[in-house]
Order: sequence, then C-alpha cells, then structure tokens
Amino acid sequence: MKFVIKRLLITLVTLFLVSVITFGAFHIIPGDPAAVMLGIEATDGQLAALRAEMNLDKSLPVQYGLWLKGFFTGNLGNSVRFRGEPIADMVLERLPVTFSLAVLSMIFTLLAAVPVALLASDKEGSPLDLAINSATTIMISFPGFFLGILLIWIFGVILRFFVPGAYVPYREDFGGFLAYLVFPALAIALPNAAVVVKFLRGSIFRQLRSDYVRTAYSKGNSRGRVLYRHALKNAVIPAVTLIGMITADVFSGSIVIEQVFTIPGIGRLLIASITSRDFSMAQVLVVYIAFVVVLANTLADIAIQIIDPRIRVK
Repeated sequence: MKFVIKRLLITLVTLFLVSVITFGAFHIIPGDPAAVMLGIEATDGQLAALRAEMNLDKSLPVQYGLWLKGFFTGNLGNSVRFRGEPIADMVLERLPVTFSLAVLSMIFTLLAAVPVALLASDKEGSPLDLAINSATTIMISFPGFFLGILLIWIFGVILRFFVPGAYVPYREDFGGFLAYLVFPALAIALPNAAVVVKFLRGSIFRQLRSDYVRTAYSKGNSRGRVLYRHALKNAVIPAVTLIGMITADVFSGSIVIEQVFTIPGIGRLLIASITSRDFSMAQVLVVYIAFVVVLANTLADIAIQIIDPRIRVK
C-alpha cells in the first residue's frame, strides 16, 4: 500500500511538471491562436476580443492557472484547428478509437510473443530457433509505415479482406469498427511482438544457465518442467518492464499507423494540433500521453512485485 501511494504521488508531481513545461514550451513558439482561428481578414477589434475570450491577454502564470483549473473541471477550452469545437468532446470522441486499437494490438502482441519465445527457448540452437531469431530480426527492421502499407497492399488490395481507408466509426457499427482495426493492430503488434520475443528469449536463456536450473536438472527434472516451472517466472520479470513501455507507447496513440490507415485517433489529433499551432489541444494531449506513460510504468512495477514478492521496487 505504501508503494502504491508513493507511486501515485510521483505520478501527480510528474504530471504537474509536464504540464508546466508543456504550457511554457507551446507559448514560446511564435504564432497567434486567435489569428489562426479568425483568419487573415480579421480586424484588430475581433482579434482583441477573441484573445480576451481565450485569456491570451493575461500573463503566463494567470493563463496557466486558468488552464489548470479548466483541466480539473473538464473545461479544456476550444480547438483552434477545428473552428472552436470543445477540446474535451474531441478528445473523448477519439479516446475509444485509440483505446480499442491499443487493446487489440496488445492482445496480438502477447498472443504472438509469449508462445513463440517459449518455443524458441525450448528448441535452443535448432533450425526452428534460428528461423524464429531471423524472422524477428527482419520484423524489427521494418519501419511502421512500411509494414502498414505492406498489409494494406496484401490484405486490402490483393486479397480484399478490407477496403483501405474505409474506416467504420464505432458508433455506427462496432463490429465493423473492430474488423477494420484488425490489420492496423497487426501492424503495431508484429514489430512489438518481435522485440518481446527477442527480449524474453534472451532472458530465458540466461536463466537456463543459472545455478538453480542446474540443480533442478540434477534432481531429474525434464527441460520442459525446468523451463515452465523454474526459469520462466524469473525470466518474465525484466520482460514485464519492456511490455509496460510498449503498452505506454501503444496507448499514447500510434501516430504512424493511424495516419497510414486513416484512423481518427489520438495520434492523428496530436499531429493536426501541432501542425496548426493548436496549443490548447496539444497541451491536453501531451499531458494525456504523460499520464499513460507514468501509469503504464507504475502498473508494470506493481506486476513485478506480484510476480516475485522478493523484489521491492523503490
């Protein structure tokens, strides 16, 4: 319990520092959000009125205080890029999309990585192990956008399993929405699964060369029993940290894959807000990403302690 409270306090401090740095950084960048929203034909009076409405005429500390208050009350302001639409509504509209894509990709990652890593470890040095090692190396080498385009070409253009670019909103057809997300999720999952396989495979090999494993062999245990009953538990501990980092990256919004498959998630929204100098939107999304990263690493630390109570993560 003490550890959880400590991690929550660290999370709050981290989010506060991220919000301060983000707010300051976006206000240093040249540009006037009011001018962007009204256009080049706006009069000085219109610009002044909109700046006052957006609190841009106040000092930076006051602006930050008002923004922080709005963050906790749910009043995040309006988007510059999307002509005054409420930021909170836009983020909440896209969160289920990114969340669904992230959940599917993590399921595919774990379903592919863990059995393959165990199979390679059980067949150490065999042709199968070498084939798995080569395949994972190739998969890691593929850039995300290339793998996404490759999946679109094979399964969308040639095999016609789906229509490229024909995104289905989850509010209209949830089944069709999930079906469209399968291949984007695979594009995210395959490189991540390859990384996990390499990491977990190497971790298992290190455990199999430990003294306690030799003792287990001396007691007449088979390789399979030693692998699953003894080595795997210790080998998983460092892999959990890696999976936590991958989870944070995936739930933050897969910018490249969302662009390739035209998925309206958090990643595309972040790109749009940055390119259009929509500071209010970008600030909210950066704080959201920071929260996801800190939360994922906290959950990974808690999972490590559950797996092996002897470890005390500070």
